[in-house]
Amino acid sequence: MIRNALCAALLGAICGSVHAQSVVGTAGLLTDAAGRVLYTFDKDSTGKSACYDQCAALWPPFVAAADARATGEHTLVTRSDGSRQWAVRGKPLYYYVGDSEAGQTTGDGRGGVWHVVRDGGKAPAEAGSYRPRDY
Repeated sequence: MIRNALCAALLGAICGSVHAQSVVGTAGLLTDAAGRVLYTFDKDSTGKSACYDQCAALWPPFVAAADARATGEHTLVTRSDGSRQWAVRGKPLYYYVGDSEAGQTTGDGRGGVWHVVRDGGKAPAEAGSYRPRDY
C-alpha cells in the first residue's frame, strides 16, 4: 500500500509540470527539448498504450499539449484517461524515471521490452513535454 502511494506521488510529481516545447533528435536518439531520451514499449500496439498504473509510474507517457497536432510520422495516441500522448510511427513515447539527466539511456533494453528511439530526426514543434522536478 505504501509502495502504491509512493508510485502515485512520483507520477503526480512528474506529470505536474506539463508545458509545450519542441522535441529534437540528438546523438541519433529522439529526445524532448531538454534532451531527455524517449522510449517505446514492445507491449504497446500501434496507436494504443499498454502502460498504465505502476508501469506509468516508472515509464511516464510523453504527454501532448491539448492543442498539439500530429505531423508526419509523429502521431497522437489517446490514453484511457482521455489525455493524449505523443507517438512515433504509431508507437507511444515514454520517459524512464531512472534517467536523471539529459542524454541518459538507463532504461534501454529494460525487461527486453523498452527501447530508446533511434531516430535522429525532429519531432513536431507542437510537442508537449514535461520535466520532472529536480531535472
